[in-house]
Amino acid sequence: MRVLKILFLLVIAFGIAACAPKTKFLKYKGPEVTSVQIHKSQRKMYLLNNQKVLKSYDIGLGPNAIGHKQFEGDGKTPEGTYYMNFKNPNSRYHLSLYINYPNVVDREFAASHNRPPGGEIFIHGGPVRPVSVRDWTEGCIAVTDKEIEVIYSMVNVGTPVHILP
Repeated sequence: MRVLKILFLLVIAFGIAACAPKTKFLKYKGPEVTSVQIHKSQRKMYLLNNQKVLKSYDIGLGPNAIGHKQFEGDGKTPEGTYYMNFKNPNSRYHLSLYINYPNVVDREFAASHNRPPGGEIFIHGGPVRPVSVRDWTEGCIAVTDKEIEVIYSMVNVGTPVHILP
């Protein structure tokens, strides 16, 4: 009888644990991500600890992914070295990491052409609605919601982001 009581209590405990809400905020205890590399032409993103690749991801970009972002609305992803500025836990795209585009050079170039440089470049999860093409963003770097949960847990504010052609 005592064994049945213990078994019953274990079944109840596991049942309650299974009903607990899942969180999108994961904990990461591995090596520090010292940089992020985005290879636009390969549609790949790498999280690195010095020279060692910790994780790699397939990515989606904007509809005009070739070339450096110059102006608002051009559908391009910037190229160069940027930094993670902040993490957005309330993103329209599940979770997102803000990249500090435009930098001084980007702003000066756009101003010399009397155009706005654009902004709000993020690494983020998917949209609420499904998409039917790989490059669907307005210049951001997109991964799946499950992938952004891992990336969000691994990458800290201030991490350099190297965006390559």
